[in-house]
Amino acid sequence: MSEKKHQVSRRQFLNYTLTGVGGFMASAALMPMVRFALDPVLKDYSGGDFVATGTKVDDITTEPVSVDFVVEQVDAWYESDEPKSAWVYKDDNGEIVALSPICQHLGCTVNWNGDSANQNMFFCPCHNGLYKKNGKNVEGTPPPSPLLKYETKVKDGILLLGKANPQNL
Repeated sequence: MSEKKHQVSRRQFLNYTLTGVGGFMASAALMPMVRFALDPVLKDYSGGDFVATGTKVDDITTEPVSVDFVVEQVDAWYESDEPKSAWVYKDDNGEIVALSPICQHLGCTVNWNGDSANQNMFFCPCHNGLYKKNGKNVEGTPPPSPLLKYETKVKDGILLLGKANPQNL
């Protein structure tokens, strides 16, 4: 048997070498971008986190009051505390209701009894938007949809608020 020698020409050697080095450099450049894109997808998210407001449930009445709380917000690698607020009251059944103070029209802040002509309603001063006590938008005013409603939970007599969700009223 004769052994066949496999010889690599200079051109083939350079082609293989440059392709290997180029592939290595391309993968080194692409890895951070791929990780950046996939990291949020692979990150474990425990949705539905509740935040303590510091408000005692026994202090909540049928009159809406503004409750301030802080949410920890993570934007990529930057962590910050975002102050938020909610209008909190007990309905006729004694259930706790927490409504977002953000108007659904243009994002202004609504006030309870903010307009003397429209008592017992949430009022948006930007464009005279009105909401009923349950957060339903009043027909004929600018807001297109009801106020968002926070998920609520009680722990050790303290009100906890979760995610704000749209209402179907």
